[in-house]
Amino acid sequence: MPQTKRLTVDAPWVEIASTSADWAKADPRLLGTMLTDLHLIRAFEETVLALDGEGLVHGPAHSSIGQEGGAVGSIIGLKPGDQVNGSHRGHHQFLAKALAYLARDGLDPTGDLPGDVTALLKRTLAEIMGLAQGFCKGRGGSMHLRWDEAGVLGTNAIVGGGVPMAAGAAFAHRRAGTDHVAVTYFGDGAVNIGSVLETMNLAAAWRLPLCFFIENNRYAVATTVDESTAEPRLSSRGQAFAIPSWRVDGMDPLAVRIAMDQALKHMRSGKGPTVIEAEVYRYFHQSGPLPGSAFGYRSKDEEADWRARDPLDRVAAEMMARGLIDEAAVDTLRQRARDAMARAAEELTEPDGNRRRIPDALWPSPAFRDEGVRGDLSELKDKRMAELATFSGRVEERKFIEVVADVMHRRMETDERVLVMGEDIHRLKGGTNGATRGLADDFPDRILGTPISENGFFGLAGGIAMDGRYRPVVEFMYPDFMWVAADQVFNQVGKARHMFGGETAMPLVLRTKVAMGTGYGSQHSMDPAGIFSTSVGWRIVAPSTPFDYVGLMNSAIACEDPVLVLEHVDLYNSTGPAPVDDLDYHIPIGRAAVLREGSEVTVLTYLAMTRVVRDVVEALGIDAEIVDLRSLDRASLDWETIGESVRKTNNVLIVEQGALGTSYGTLLGDEVQRRLFDWLDQPVKRVTGGEAAPSVSKVLESATMAGPEEVEAALRELMADKGRPVAA
Repeated sequence: MPQTKRLTVDAPWVEIASTSADWAKADPRLLGTMLTDLHLIRAFEETVLALDGEGLVHGPAHSSIGQEGGAVGSIIGLKPGDQVNGSHRGHHQFLAKALAYLARDGLDPTGDLPGDVTALLKRTLAEIMGLAQGFCKGRGGSMHLRWDEAGVLGTNAIVGGGVPMAAGAAFAHRRAGTDHVAVTYFGDGAVNIGSVLETMNLAAAWRLPLCFFIENNRYAVATTVDESTAEPRLSSRGQAFAIPSWRVDGMDPLAVRIAMDQALKHMRSGKGPTVIEAEVYRYFHQSGPLPGSAFGYRSKDEEADWRARDPLDRVAAEMMARGLIDEAAVDTLRQRARDAMARAAEELTEPDGNRRRIPDALWPSPAFRDEGVRGDLSELKDKRMAELATFSGRVEERKFIEVVADVMHRRMETDERVLVMGEDIHRLKGGTNGATRGLADDFPDRILGTPISENGFFGLAGGIAMDGRYRPVVEFMYPDFMWVAADQVFNQVGKARHMFGGETAMPLVLRTKVAMGTGYGSQHSMDPAGIFSTSVGWRIVAPSTPFDYVGLMNSAIACEDPVLVLEHVDLYNSTGPAPVDDLDYHIPIGRAAVLREGSEVTVLTYLAMTRVVRDVVEALGIDAEIVDLRSLDRASLDWETIGESVRKTNNVLIVEQGALGTSYGTLLGDEVQRRLFDWLDQPVKRVTGGEAAPSVSKVLESATMAGPEEVEAALRELMADKGRPVAA
């Protein structure tokens, strides 16, 4: 018989319940504030549902009625510098943190509401109604609530999507040497999401002060916890990552407070993350004013049983038992909260016959539509700019990859905010290509080798960037891995500035390499420029020389927008002009470079294809003007340089190496023809690879990519079409 040994995890996992002794010794001011917060949140949510029923809330209205106890109990003990974020059902978390920020000495349940509290209620309601007065100027609505000043990082419509961002905030707190923590709220449906589990692993490995607060309301829309997982005690997830975990009755705010106090003690002492599972119940359906029983997935008896445990009634009963308040005062508090919400709703609406409507003056202007998709690059205004032709420092031929490492070393040497993270970047003498050579030796605490979890660590980097104290530079070993991290790359980091009102900076750099020609096959070889260029919020730079790499990387790190820095394996071991002593200049984002002047055709290209095009043009003897785009995102295309060239040549060829389906030239060609149609003698021509992604077979890989033969064929066709065929 084999010998067996029962294995256990060192991290504690406990269930907590309050006792009458806990209620007896609780600070009366704490209980009064708790009761006031609960009633304000309940009245707020009832008003939202009423407005939703009148058609005055555009989009979902994810009510938290019934779940207030978990949010209030866990947030009431946080410091102003602590931060929270949450999910699509996050009104109660937002309000609880905002109330704690505004009323730091608590709220008297028998007193009048302070003016800043009533203003908070109105401004939050305005956001949910999509109005310009809201915290995100109407862009966020019910699901995207952010108030950075109060420590609310932002609620999130993607299930589990905000969890990695909260880890970034926690990292920033730890890195800055504070005892502040972050709390990320999510539901039972998110517990099984990869980004949540990836973040638990990262937070535990890096000992981040992050509380994973699970609001287990038993239903992911209409699917029960028991249907979703074999272990419905969701705090058990902490055991897999050695994270101390608490399970608590979320309908008992004091029990939640006790659990959070213990978790805070653990986190503030530098011991790492915690998990709290609060069992709560949403009284209404996923969205809107009807109960779940109306949709048939739960019974009226079940709903009645949970309503009998209402957190507002629990706190009121305990306070009355101690003589801290009487029933009449509770009723008065309830009415006071409802009156405050009635006034807020009245100020945001106007009569319209026997109904009410939103006044036109309260809506955001349609002109606000695209404002804040990206910043205005004013942060680069005072930077020293340089181009190779005017550079006064020493220049010599150097390997491209050496310059990649050198400029990052210089930025880390001169700016302690810069952090670098990615897989194996701290090993292998500078990662898989040498791009981080020497950095781990000189900056061991700022070169962060990550687990293989792109979604988790990229989202964490996004949270660091939003915090503002540090500037993360992330390496994806291959660009295809962006699909693994797509939610964080596109839904979170790319959209954050615009979604939260246009003022949230996102100073993050993503480095990755185009690896076509290396034999790594379909899932490691794409050119991501086409995908990123169609995605909101991103800037893209593509240096083709070592000199340009220095200037563009410096600008990318200084930029307040997320910037994709594209590199190419064909350039890594090539040599080119590079600075020797001066690594501090910038090249403007949004400025192309004319590599070769000509009069017969404008060739628009980037990265390694600049050299291919130049060689073919010179071999054919065509008087072509070659423009290295350098900046590829829609907002940064240099239409002044492109337009000047096209008005001179009247012909355009776009050259890229990668696949037709994800082609960058699709966007660029359309823009050229719409902007410069009157100057074109013929339609824009394009060179791309095939439709398929590159294969491992050397022959098939070569056939998939565009190369010199395809460039030559396109140039010959273009010249023939203009009546100037090139001799064979």
